[in-house]
Amino acid sequence: MNELFKEPAQNPAPPIDPLTAATWVDPLGQQKAGEANSEQDDLFKFFQAWHLDVMLKSEPSLKERITWFFHSHLPARWTEIRSSEAIYYQNCLYRHYAYGSFKELFTKICTDNAMLVYLDGYSNHKDSPNENFAREMFELYSIGKGSQLEEGNYTNYTEDDIKAATRVLTGWIFDEDFSNLDADTGLPIGKMSTTTGGNPVKDLASGHDKDVKTFSSLWNNEVIQPAEIINDLATVESAYGELDDLMDMIFDNPETARFIVRKMYRHFVYHFISEEVESDIIVPLAQTFQGNDYSIPDMLKVLMKSEHFYDEDTLATSDNNIGALIKSPIEVFTTLMRFFDVTVPDRNTQATAFYDDFAYLISKLEDQGLNYYEPFEVAGYPAYHQIPGYGRNWIMTHALAHRYQTGDMLMKKAGTGNETSIQMDVLDWAENSGEVDPTSSTDIVTVLTKYLLAVELTTERFNYFLNTVFLDTLTQSTWLSEWNKYTGGGDDLVVRERLETLVSSIIQTPEFQLI
Repeated sequence: MNELFKEPAQNPAPPIDPLTAATWVDPLGQQKAGEANSEQDDLFKFFQAWHLDVMLKSEPSLKERITWFFHSHLPARWTEIRSSEAIYYQNCLYRHYAYGSFKELFTKICTDNAMLVYLDGYSNHKDSPNENFAREMFELYSIGKGSQLEEGNYTNYTEDDIKAATRVLTGWIFDEDFSNLDADTGLPIGKMSTTTGGNPVKDLASGHDKDVKTFSSLWNNEVIQPAEIINDLATVESAYGELDDLMDMIFDNPETARFIVRKMYRHFVYHFISEEVESDIIVPLAQTFQGNDYSIPDMLKVLMKSEHFYDEDTLATSDNNIGALIKSPIEVFTTLMRFFDVTVPDRNTQATAFYDDFAYLISKLEDQGLNYYEPFEVAGYPAYHQIPGYGRNWIMTHALAHRYQTGDMLMKKAGTGNETSIQMDVLDWAENSGEVDPTSSTDIVTVLTKYLLAVELTTERFNYFLNTVFLDTLTQSTWLSEWNKYTGGGDDLVVRERLETLVSSIIQTPEFQLI
């Protein structure tokens, strides 16, 4: 278990611009590492490719999986933000807190440059409040609204609470040169507006609402106000103090912990939460989560050590935790490319080839229903939040057809249009991986179904893959003969065709779609 939460030796090196052979971002946020020659659209595509490659090559830990969860929960949309740097630094922020406190991350996301643009926080000024971020902060990202009790009044907050929170969040603006660094992470963050009439007012929050903010009885009539006012303006330090007070108010509420735990449960275990799961799993986990300062690892370790987490889903039972989630398009590709040890161009030394090849892969993600970094809802990608389908949203007719073609495409079968250098060589895997006895047809099917399928197969289903799909008209002895003929200097036509047919067939089954 501890291996899953082991810190990687180092954070991934940032993406580079192939026109300059240098990065246009600095991973420590100390200064801009180089000027980019490429246009923002291209830089964003470079970021997309970089992040997909980081996930593909990540060490065997949960850090990148949690980083992706944060993006799915606190999303960014490129066409709204239009800054590859802002999205990159947000990704670094998520990685920084993957093994940290969700509460601390949430405090930082309130002033994150990408989020300030995405949900209009940069335009939230004391003279013209913008409620977009505060509304989504309550409803989608922290506590959830619960049932509507009456007009403007939900179970967990009211419309007046949104207005009060909006006032607390006034005054932060987008930092265009990314020079304002967060003291805790070293990463660029948004900054507080400190000018009035074009003139600087040092250390004073000119765009921040200095007046008292009072919340509803749902929050025990909490009062938040700046600790210090100078020249009729709150100090910058006081504005940040109000932000901390708002976070304490939200995260001291037990329902916030429950809301986030439910979201993570759906991401890591199963979308359906019964009354029994709510009382026996969610509530105790939320208590652990809140009691440990919203530590992600502390909460997940409890979940992943539980018997509940390891309930198996077989074809003969109705248990539904193992094999209960549907692979995202990213998981479809990374599962296959990791297992078959697919080689891709190096993103630093072969940047042009790398970006060309990964642009193709990213187009295939979109074909399979994942418009990468372009969720059309502020709640994120439908598969992670949309009731009642959740992960079933990946299995739409058009997307499923493209999903089924993944194996043939990676194996470069005719008609799939793969003109990249990326190739999944299943014959090379069988011959050289050391994972399987290639002379045994039974062992080949056993290994492939064991590692590529999340569910335990019945004998009948296993025999289908062995005899109907793989051997087809061959017998087990003739497979051995064909393999020996190939390794003795013959061509690979028969053995390659049978192996590729088997892998293609596995990928096109319902069982492969599960994780």
